[in-house]
Amino acid sequence: MNKVRVALVGNPNVGKSTVFNALTGLKQHTGNWTGKTVDSAVGTCKFLDNEIEIIDLPGTYSLKSSSEEEFVATNFIEQKEYDVAVIVCDSVSLEKSLNLVLQTLEITNRVVVCLNLIDEASKKGIVINSKKLESILNVPVVLTDARKKLGLDRLLEKIVNFQSREVYQVQYEEKIEKLLSNNNRYLSIRNLEMKNSIFKDKIVNTIVNKSNEIVKKVVNFTKDDYDKKDRFLDKIFTSKITGIPIMLFLLFIILWLTISVSNYPSQLLFSFFNFLEIKIFNFLEFLCIPRFINEMLVLGVYKTLTWVISVMLPPMAIFFPLFTILEDYGFLPRIAFNMDHAFSKCNACGKQCLTMLMGFGCNAVGVTGARIIDSKREKIIAILTNSFVPCNGRFPTIIAMISMFFITTTNKIFSSIISALLLTFIILLGILLTLIVSKILSKTILKGYPSSFILELPPYRKPKFLSVITRSIFDRTLFVLGRAVVVAIPAGFILYLIANISINEFSILHFLADKLNGVGLFLGLDGVILLAFLLGFPANEIVIPVMLMGYLATGSLTDYENLMSLKTILLNNGWTLLTAINFILLTLFHYPCSTTFLTIKKETGSIKWSLVALLIPTIIGVIFCLFVKLLWQLFL
Repeated sequence: MNKVRVALVGNPNVGKSTVFNALTGLKQHTGNWTGKTVDSAVGTCKFLDNEIEIIDLPGTYSLKSSSEEEFVATNFIEQKEYDVAVIVCDSVSLEKSLNLVLQTLEITNRVVVCLNLIDEASKKGIVINSKKLESILNVPVVLTDARKKLGLDRLLEKIVNFQSREVYQVQYEEKIEKLLSNNNRYLSIRNLEMKNSIFKDKIVNTIVNKSNEIVKKVVNFTKDDYDKKDRFLDKIFTSKITGIPIMLFLLFIILWLTISVSNYPSQLLFSFFNFLEIKIFNFLEFLCIPRFINEMLVLGVYKTLTWVISVMLPPMAIFFPLFTILEDYGFLPRIAFNMDHAFSKCNACGKQCLTMLMGFGCNAVGVTGARIIDSKREKIIAILTNSFVPCNGRFPTIIAMISMFFITTTNKIFSSIISALLLTFIILLGILLTLIVSKILSKTILKGYPSSFILELPPYRKPKFLSVITRSIFDRTLFVLGRAVVVAIPAGFILYLIANISINEFSILHFLADKLNGVGLFLGLDGVILLAFLLGFPANEIVIPVMLMGYLATGSLTDYENLMSLKTILLNNGWTLLTAINFILLTLFHYPCSTTFLTIKKETGSIKWSLVALLIPTIIGVIFCLFVKLLWQLFL
């Protein structure tokens, strides 16, 4: 059986990953190329007597390696450790994709051009003469609709039958060659970084002009207003008047749906795991496992693990699909467009808005998302401020406090709406602090000016719901949950030990809480709350159950029947409205969890920046607590 290695290249938002998934199915894994932190998916498929290995390279607009994604794609293409490079193009915006095609052809002639999204092009009245384009480029050109799996067999046929061709020659190469003083025929923009910027600009313009020239020859627009709908929607979603309000409204809707729906599956999971807990405990006793080990495994590890799953899984299973729908529809880039001016005023990059949005699901994901930012200074700013937006692990805690201390109505619909409104306000406070701290960092330890970047506003597309569910559940929900589970297991051991090992007739848990009580009262809280936050470093989800362990003097995490029973416990232990407010503020502004901390260490490669990421939100949380307590004492 012949083996063929394929490099899959393309701009973002051209359906490259859809092509990859359609070809490889479930035969995929993740590859991490030497020296880089950017992952690329690797998959295999069989066609006739050929085994085809496909490497899905990070999306890139050009082979000028200014970001980690572009470096990985450029480096892989230049090394030529593949048989064929398949360049996936957007049939709706062919001129944009052709820039990458022409740059790739400067490096290698082993290219197959895949014109994807032909169904969208057809709806918009865009007709592409693929035969003529194939003649101009002198490489195979295939029309595909990856979502419907049309044209993929033809694409595989072109890949396996690909024969070496002469080096690509077109008239524009001669024009570029005259611009170079040393007659260098290697024309990649990346190699021109040290050359005169005038040459570089001329080369860029030449490639763009050539792309436009080719498009005029091979593309026919049968509808003059083919993009009328997109432009109309852009006037609404990116307007200075309506853009931000619509963004806030959609945020409110997502939060409201997450709050109102997630409670039911959470309760079911709690009931199911509690049922299994008794069975597992009895089974371990039957195996004659020593009681202390049995309790440590069940009441410590198992209870902590299942608590994290019960709290995290339902909200993520709702939040991530809704978030992915907005992403697929093309709305997220519009949010970045609306927020770009605000981040520019803070001397930060507008792409930071996208990393901030990722942080709503998981701050660790938001930190890794900062790879899309080219400037190292702006990347660090985005990483240091990502924890200001509450992640999925903090949402349930904040929602519980809002429901207990700020909701007076018993109507479930009204209570969920009010909760969503208050949660939206809290999130806006986090966004405001993100901007303020970004500004302070850019004026102090990370001085600099905002960099410019290309922000593509892709066409509005109807989300493919099967793909939405697959990506949001497997790529995001289970990925984040998996990280939390890895942290929760050792955390369960530690929690059980400190709650059951005594010092002078008091458990380590109560001993530490007592030592912290003075600081806690100074902040308008108490020692048990501070200790719960400290022990919640492995996972934010266990803060409330650790508090209950302290208040009720139990040796394991304690369930509560409902929010009213939890409120009663808190009130009996001295909680007031001030305590609830400061608890919410500290939940919003405190150090990131251990998973995010380790991700920051990995992304920055610096323990210094990792510690700064811990200190900044914690200091701000302490300041807020002291400020609110001062106001409380002055006016109430």
